[in-house]
Amino acid sequence: MRFLRQFKSLYIRLRCVNIVNRLQLKDTKNCKEPTINHNWLSKMLNTTCVRNAQTQHGDAGVDVENIFLHRSMLATNIGSSTLLTDAAGPPASPQCVWFHDFKGTEPTEEDGSQESVQSLEGPDEKEEITISEKRKTETPEEGSKPKKVKLDGNDSKTKRPGFSDERYDETSYYFENGLRKVYPYNFTFTTYAKGRWVDEKILEVFSREFRAAPPEEYERSLEAGKLTVNNEKVAKDYKIKHNDLLANVVHRHEVPVTSQPIKIVYMDKDIVVVNKPASIPVHPCGRYRHNTVVFILAKEHNLKNLRTIHRLDRLTSGLLLFGRTSEKARQLEQQIRNREVQKEYVCRVEGRFPDGVIECCEPIEVVSYKIGVCRVSPKGKDCKTTFQRIGEVGDCSIVHCKPLTGRMHQIRVHLQYLGYPISNDPLYNHEVFGPLKGRGGDIGGISDEQLINNLISVHNAENWLGTQEENGPVRVVIPKEVQKSSEIEPTNTVSTQTCLEEPDSSYDPKKDTSDPHCCECKINYRDPEEKDLVMYLHAWKYRGINWEYKTELPDWACETNINYNQL
Repeated sequence: MRFLRQFKSLYIRLRCVNIVNRLQLKDTKNCKEPTINHNWLSKMLNTTCVRNAQTQHGDAGVDVENIFLHRSMLATNIGSSTLLTDAAGPPASPQCVWFHDFKGTEPTEEDGSQESVQSLEGPDEKEEITISEKRKTETPEEGSKPKKVKLDGNDSKTKRPGFSDERYDETSYYFENGLRKVYPYNFTFTTYAKGRWVDEKILEVFSREFRAAPPEEYERSLEAGKLTVNNEKVAKDYKIKHNDLLANVVHRHEVPVTSQPIKIVYMDKDIVVVNKPASIPVHPCGRYRHNTVVFILAKEHNLKNLRTIHRLDRLTSGLLLFGRTSEKARQLEQQIRNREVQKEYVCRVEGRFPDGVIECCEPIEVVSYKIGVCRVSPKGKDCKTTFQRIGEVGDCSIVHCKPLTGRMHQIRVHLQYLGYPISNDPLYNHEVFGPLKGRGGDIGGISDEQLINNLISVHNAENWLGTQEENGPVRVVIPKEVQKSSEIEPTNTVSTQTCLEEPDSSYDPKKDTSDPHCCECKINYRDPEEKDLVMYLHAWKYRGINWEYKTELPDWACETNINYNQL
């Protein structure tokens, strides 16, 4: 098969070269400049173009060279209709919407638009092409703007992940016991088929890849038509194909976060700088969606379509920058990537940290992206952090941190390696890393695979948040009349919340929803305590080219007399 594929590739290349030569010869006889575009090779060498081609064809192993050759022939100004059709007539419209003509830059989203039609017409030249009747696009009248493709928002095939007003209005907030909570709501998870899923049964894929629910739940969803493929009901033995759109409707319960407000540090027409409280993720991930910074800012401050410039760990508090325009976001991202931004953090660690400036240059390797765990390893990426003790609180030290690189969990991992982990770090200050808790890179002589298995068994997401009772979850006793009424269909009477509506000051049972098939509706999780929501690590100050922002310090960093102005 590999030989046949290479032979086919060679044949297509020779065929295209033959066509090019004949057309160039014809142009020469007619005293015309050759019009064949040979930019397919430069595009093929561009990683962005290659990645987009692989994504469109659903397979990383596609013959990218032939794809770009084919696109180049379709988009070439050949000056004649002999290549694609035998019919005589004037050339077709220069507008062509078959392929995106990438110029080596990533497509950007402007004004919240996620779908747009691009033309192959350049600024200094127009490309003419005659196409068959089936593929011919309507030519806009002279002086009018080309029409954009209008997607049907009611069709789940056209819905892509994004933050539209419809997404923001899925549910609303309420405050209880010092926590920000979200009323449960119905939500549709959508994803396109990944290459490793192709030709596998859909039930087996969901049981293996998405462990939030047992296989029986996914089987029930398939039978009920809540788990669909391309907006159609399928059997449990359906085999996934390339470019399949998978959608699963679930009754979603989010984890509570702190009720502390997100304070605006600075804002103008280009940028928003906030002080993120601990326990709130930056953007939707895992079991968090509305209880995230981007959703709270959109719903309560009307700050929508923000561009994420950098991120902080969920339990880390402090300075967070968002771009309000794509240009500003790219500018600041470039400064961070070029290490032109000085970042300063404050943390509280176990023990008395050594005197003077301590520098740690140990490389850090990501052990598992899936669960988000790193450790010091010779196979890791180079990184550097400087530390200095600036105060003491009992048996702990307040340490000023300056990460000179931006690796994942860099400050936490380097402090663990030095033997002074953050005092309440639920991950890197744990005996799962061995008796020494990872000091000096010693994880007790176990392999990385065993470390991951131990972390999964000991530190699941619920235990980190303290959402289960010590003796297991408590079942909620549902009254019989409620059970009878809920057997018909899930209730969904939740009211929505916009930027003009304040969160409820207390729980409102009229806004609650239930689903008789939802496992979490029958479990009463305990509220997380304060110690579960805070980690003693704070992003204090960021300084870039002609700009500087800093936040107020958290209470745990102000329990000792420290003159932060002298740092």
